[in-house]
Amino acid sequence: MPITNQQVAGHAFLRPMYGDSYFPDHVVDRGRAILLRLCERIEADQPSDLEALYALTQAATEEFNLLDAEFAAAGSGIETVAREWIADEFWLVASAYGFTDADAEELIAGRDW
Repeated sequence: MPITNQQVAGHAFLRPMYGDSYFPDHVVDRGRAILLRLCERIEADQPSDLEALYALTQAATEEFNLLDAEFAAAGSGIETVAREWIADEFWLVASAYGFTDADAEELIAGRDW
């Protein structure tokens, strides 16, 4: 399903991670795919409130929890700076879909990273 929201469709997700050799591109690609799937789910489900949005972001957060093991296997990890970059991407997605009152920490509340 192509993303129709132009703000996220044209966004280069996780750009700082691609620019840092500590993060293997093939694993960052998987993180980017998680964020794009989140956008697709938001467009398909059209959450009507924050609770519904948080359910979608928690599912994506759980995918990132699993992805952290892949980063570790590649000699990398979701460390402090990467945590902030990923959290910023979740906030961008929420705000792009009109949820500007979303709590940034609640968007990724289930994170293990």
